Amino acid sequence: MKLVLASTSPFRKALLDRLALAYETDSPDIDESPLDGENIEAMVVRLAEEKARAVADNHPDALIIGSDQSAVLDGTVLTKPGNYDNAFQQLKNASGKRIVFHTGLCLLNTRTGKFQSTNVPYTVVFKQLTDEMIDHYLKKEEPYNCAGSFKSEALGIALFEKFEGEDPNALVGLPLIQLVNMLNNEGMPPL
Repeated sequence: MKLVLASTSPFRKALLDRLALAYETDSPDIDESPLDGENIEAMVVRLAEEKARAVADNHPDALIIGSDQSAVLDGTVLTKPGNYDNAFQQLKNASGKRIVFHTGLCLLNTRTGKFQSTNVPYTVVFKQLTDEMIDHYLKKEEPYNCAGSFKSEALGIALFEKFEGEDPNALVGLPLIQLVNMLNNEGMPPL
């Protein structure tokens, strides 16, 4: 069976590359809006499954990886900031606080129709950030396409006191520990 990543995210692709498995990518085209009354944990799992299903017809004999991520600060879901001003405000609001990232992961076997799905939370604890620190960081890294307004795998690491969670890869958008377990369950162990 072939392996397919239902994503065009360069961050997810870079993570999957670490497993040294041959795979293809396919871009899912889905509506990522939350459903009425849906909590973030359920939403990311549903969207990960929908992304996998969206490309399933193109790959009838494959294991398809779907993933979705969202973050929460003080009960508010964070979006990709899109520009400097929004990113500045997100980081100012996060100063000295915790952001919990929820990453939904799904592995769909298109041969059997079987899904394995989970939500993998990961928490980042921010330092007290000054306006000058935020400005310098944003001008240097421009993380405007990242929920939370940072790239932890680059200079964004300087913004944090600590990380809390089982799989640091979940923070970047693809929980590899859980993915390896799912692949093992499907008879495609990376080792």
